[in-house]
Amino acid sequence: MSETIRILHVLGGVGLGGAESRIMDLYRQMNRDEIQFDFLVHSEAMNLYTASDTSVRKPEFYDEEIQRLGGHIYVLPKFKVYNYLTYKRAVQKFFEEHHEFQVVQGHMTSTAGIYLPIAKKCGIPVTVAHSRNAGVVKGLKGIATKFFRRNLVNKADYCFACSELAGADVFGEEAMRQGRVKIIHNAIDAGRFTYDADKRKKVREQLGMTDQLVLGHVGRFNYQKNHPYLIDIFAALCKIRQDAMLILLGEGQDMEGIKEKCRQLGIEDKVRFLGNQKRPEDYYQAMDIFLLPSFFEGLPGVLVEAQAAGLKCFVSDTITREAQATDLVTYLSIEQPAGEWAKRIHAEAAYQRRDTYQTMRDSGFDVETQASGYQLFYQKGDSSKL
Repeated sequence: MSETIRILHVLGGVGLGGAESRIMDLYRQMNRDEIQFDFLVHSEAMNLYTASDTSVRKPEFYDEEIQRLGGHIYVLPKFKVYNYLTYKRAVQKFFEEHHEFQVVQGHMTSTAGIYLPIAKKCGIPVTVAHSRNAGVVKGLKGIATKFFRRNLVNKADYCFACSELAGADVFGEEAMRQGRVKIIHNAIDAGRFTYDADKRKKVREQLGMTDQLVLGHVGRFNYQKNHPYLIDIFAALCKIRQDAMLILLGEGQDMEGIKEKCRQLGIEDKVRFLGNQKRPEDYYQAMDIFLLPSFFEGLPGVLVEAQAAGLKCFVSDTITREAQATDLVTYLSIEQPAGEWAKRIHAEAAYQRRDTYQTMRDSGFDVETQASGYQLFYQKGDSSKL
């Protein structure tokens, strides 16, 4: 039997985020006798590279599953710009010690221009820069990210992006025109999210929301997801619909501020903060409307999941149309008053929920199909099926 091929995915961490979830969906589908995933993550708690994660960082959402599936987690110091030389030395040390990877796939593009060339120089056969987002945060951090991404298209053997917007943002319009970027839409395990009326009833009973109009959102509490505007939309809807409820899945640095905003608006009893959930598919069943008023996205997996669950979705018009697999998605501007979103939601809240599984598969958003393409790429270097 041939030796197992090991693929190293470079990420900020392995918490419950969009890129992380899509990689884990793919990982579960791989023939792990032939292909194994390992992960190189970043931590505040260290200054140099270490082969052991447990002593230098708190375990994250996917740690246990990665280890159960046979993957390893390695740790680098978090990049802070001022520690450029320290970070570079840590990367150098790591790849000097690790030659077992056939492919290094960098989903953390802010520093991919540092670690991918070093990996290549240290003998890694194939390097991939994978753009997962179509924007950066405001301020110095965003400026630094753009600076270190410059010319990334020439620093990797392959350039992947989850959408046209994400490709242009990271690799540039010219690289897109030249066909140097491969677009690979984020795929999900669509069968997990397929509409199930019995499950919907059960989860809504557990939440105590049997007869209400339930809005939902899944995402980290950070700038990108635009939670303050989302809460304004919901508060405006509450003035129209007394039965409206909101469930929010996810965690993050801005959560406490959003809880306070709900208290100030007097809607705290209508909003449930459910944190990270191991089975988010159950909560999609309970929803009636899905909201995603993000400032920017690459190709949001949560929007794909919501459509797979047959949900009516109201999303910002900054989000790529490539994420629209069904007629359930309505694009609206976040520049207009939140009340306009509320009026539109109220007008379209009554609709027939349906099974969209085959539509999602036919649109290329099912990970089972995508996994075979990745298997071919990892084994043969052939990206034609991706």
